[in-house]
Amino acid sequence: MKLSGDLAGLFSIRINDQWRLVFEWTDKGPQDARIIDYH
Repeated sequence: MKLSGDLAGLFSIRINDQWRLVFEWTDKGPQDARIIDYH
């Protein structure tokens, strides 16, 4: 899912209802991956 707002330009994969894996997608693949509390 492509995000908006403060996370504009990043993508996320839902881990569960609370946590998401958020990352930037570049020509080399995912970079700067982090797990955030999405609530």
